[in-house]
Amino acid sequence: MFTTPRLRLRAIRQEDLPAFLRWFNDPEVTRYLAAMWPLAMEDEEEWFRQVRQRPRWERPLAIEVREGQDWVLIGNTTFHRIDWLNRWAELGIVIGEKACWSRGCGTGGVQAMGAIAFPVLSLNRVQLEVYEFNVRARRAYEKVGFQVEGRRRQARYVAGRYHDVILMAVLREGWTPPSWWAEVLNPPEGV
Repeated sequence: MFTTPRLRLRAIRQEDLPAFLRWFNDPEVTRYLAAMWPLAMEDEEEWFRQVRQRPRWERPLAIEVREGQDWVLIGNTTFHRIDWLNRWAELGIVIGEKACWSRGCGTGGVQAMGAIAFPVLSLNRVQLEVYEFNVRARRAYEKVGFQVEGRRRQARYVAGRYHDVILMAVLREGWTPPSWWAEVLNPPEGV
């Protein structure tokens, strides 16, 4: 488990599947994702079985935020296609709980994944793809140091229009650790 002051990343569990199913069957959520086809619980259960066969560092992590004394599931994130020879990975993230949109949760999740990618996994590069109309996500990525590297023109068809897919990446040297990172590395006495 990886805990920051505002959120934590933990291994996904079987009991997370109903929330995932709700998110991935919500058109407002999936318009920002590659996954658009309706899912049944059996699909999620099969996906979960397959995920459990992957190496640990390629398994999705649940994103939870603190609400009072409780932790509440709001999304998930993972590294795809890790290339250990060239030291890069592709980042995927979804904040499925729409009440958490525009509250900094996506930025926090991306920061936490950067804190895993660079100092823990010793990667040099993290890349991703984002749809041009997903302004909220693009802003979160830029805050963490991602830069636009290119675009695939009219590669996404949504709501009767073609949209560009923007390619972004952050390098180890361009990643700025968040202010809480020093506390994670050097926790106060008694923690």
